[in-house]
Amino acid sequence: MGIGDVHEVTVGDCIDVHYVDVGMYGVAEYGPVYIIDAERPALVDTGTGARHETILSAMESVGIAPEDLEVIAATHVHLDHAGGAGYLAEDCPNATVYVHESGKRHLVDPERLWEGTKHAVGDQIEFYGKPIPVAEDRIETLTDGDVIDLGGHSLETLHAPGHAPHQVVFYDPAIDGVFTADAAGIYNPSTDEMHVTTPPVNFTLDQALDDVAMIQDLDPDILMFGHFGAVETGDKLETYTEILPEWVAEVERKREELDDDEAVIDYFVERADTDTWGERKGRAEMRLNVRGVLVALDNRDE
Repeated sequence: MGIGDVHEVTVGDCIDVHYVDVGMYGVAEYGPVYIIDAERPALVDTGTGARHETILSAMESVGIAPEDLEVIAATHVHLDHAGGAGYLAEDCPNATVYVHESGKRHLVDPERLWEGTKHAVGDQIEFYGKPIPVAEDRIETLTDGDVIDLGGHSLETLHAPGHAPHQVVFYDPAIDGVFTADAAGIYNPSTDEMHVTTPPVNFTLDQALDDVAMIQDLDPDILMFGHFGAVETGDKLETYTEILPEWVAEVERKREELDDDEAVIDYFVERADTDTWGERKGRAEMRLNVRGVLVALDNRDE
């Protein structure tokens, strides 16, 4: 798999779904955008916006012209998932952008989200395209239980706020698959391993575990991860329910031992996995995940 490659989802009984590796953060196998070649063609998520031309090229390879795209479904407004919404709405004039109701304001005016992201990711911001606004009349808001009818496929909306209050996952009964956003963790297709995602400032452990349980109740055949790719469900969700609380407990123990949050962050960053996405992204990912747990622990104890 490489940056710019377009993959057809062939697991389970999946049809008409592809994804493109947008090369997020300059690495392969981290950021996908999903393309559904339905009666109403759709994208699920948009990437950061830095490589939105890659998405247009991928659509073309699937046979979808920009003017034919009808749906841009954002799982949440974090810029690695919806940062390209404004660019793609501009390039695809007939597309409606769908987002959870609590995230709409950030698409209409992304400045606050942009500033918060710069603070959170530091020098990694160079990999983001600064988001541009989506016109309010191009946005449809979603709440739990809403359905986006694509004709032959549908996206059933399930609110999953453990990662962020504006996060949803989409269930498509036509393929018995869930577009998991960040609710089911990160999947590495090269190693078939699961990784946690716990960035600041809205991660909460209990709600995140509830979100995984919600997906488990659907019992889907296929998981289409926000990071990275599509895979048969197997034991992926059970694994995530094990490693997520273990990770939070590990950070909590180290905080009690060191009694200094920056020392805690440094401790884990020095031990970050640099094999999966390289040293720079591996260390940055670890820094975000540790800081997110520390914020969650503070909020829990208030």
